[in-house]
Amino acid sequence: MVDASGRPRRRIATFITLTVAFLILIGLGTWQVERLHWKEGLIAEIEARRTAPPISIDQVAAIVAEGRDVDYRAISVTGRFDHTKERYFLATRDGEPGFYVYTPLSAADGRIVFVNRGFVPDELKDPAKRKQGQIEGDVAIVGLARAKLTQKPSFMVPDNDPAKNLFFWKDMDAMASSAGIDKALVLPFFIDAGAASNPGGYPVGGVTQIDLPNNHLSYAVTWYGLAAALVVIAALAMRGKPR
Repeated sequence: MVDASGRPRRRIATFITLTVAFLILIGLGTWQVERLHWKEGLIAEIEARRTAPPISIDQVAAIVAEGRDVDYRAISVTGRFDHTKERYFLATRDGEPGFYVYTPLSAADGRIVFVNRGFVPDELKDPAKRKQGQIEGDVAIVGLARAKLTQKPSFMVPDNDPAKNLFFWKDMDAMASSAGIDKALVLPFFIDAGAASNPGGYPVGGVTQIDLPNNHLSYAVTWYGLAAALVVIAALAMRGKPR
């Protein structure tokens, strides 16, 4: 003899479980839709900043002072490079190992900004091997402003080795100290130089990476699809149960 006294309770528990699972899937899909709108807005904002007429270092410094984001804003500056104080960041370009060359540039008023002049392969790290690119005198740089980092971006990133002039993340204070530069003179942002060619071809500018994957729509469709599949499976299961 089959005891049916527990069946209503089991059905209620199953219904509650399926409802909770359905609501979770719908919630995840909706969250991805919200992320999609946010990501599309961010991409549009970065594109607008990148393609806008360049602003001055004073304007960028004011934006930083206001606590607003300066990343990828087009900027122009005139000054003189101090090539004796280059800082080197391990990098690759098209699979080739090498370094990004960050060089302090002094503006007319004495303020200093570190400029990522671009990529050099490992064999050209020594400035003596690329003398043509060591521009003297006043230079005009057009590029993109990049935010100053306050901490290592991830525990997976190796620690910088300022003593060996080898950097894995942009620690501005360590860069300035290791180069013997007064940190009070250094502007609180970097500049990625544009793609204008340097004499001799190196460093290769225009190395800014703007990679913002936008897969939120596919994720949303996946979650909503799972929710719909859950409803169908539950309906078929309930329909197939004998009375």
